[in-house]
Amino acid sequence: MKKRILVIDGQGGNIGRQLVKMILERFPGVELLAVGTNSIATENMLKAGAKSAATGENAVVVSSRRADIIIGPIGIVIADALMGEVTEKMAAAVGSAEALRILIPMNRCDTIIAGLAGSSPAAYLQDAMEKLDEAMSG
Repeated sequence: MKKRILVIDGQGGNIGRQLVKMILERFPGVELLAVGTNSIATENMLKAGAKSAATGENAVVVSSRRADIIIGPIGIVIADALMGEVTEKMAAAVGSAEALRILIPMNRCDTIIAGLAGSSPAAYLQDAMEKLDEAMSG
């Protein structure tokens, strides 16, 4: 069975753009949906190669129900994160989805994650891809 991967991002969509690019390079032909909390994030994920994309709260809610794997910054499960772009409905939909969640730790938007002192966003993205490799093969 082909797994559906949902990439969610907000703000400028930089993390989402990098994730889309990495996922499509590693898993060509995968069913990937990019959802931005705003149109700029969505546009940047489309530029990275996403074929299917949507924007906004309802897109996050509906897509979270349909996904097998959800990947994005940790703020997608925290209401009011990403400069207030993540609504309570979005956070609840991602947090309660039956999908496997791969969350990228980010110390931004009034959320500090202990233990992140020595790593870079690039290292977190690489680790996320390793976790996705495991999920796709198992």
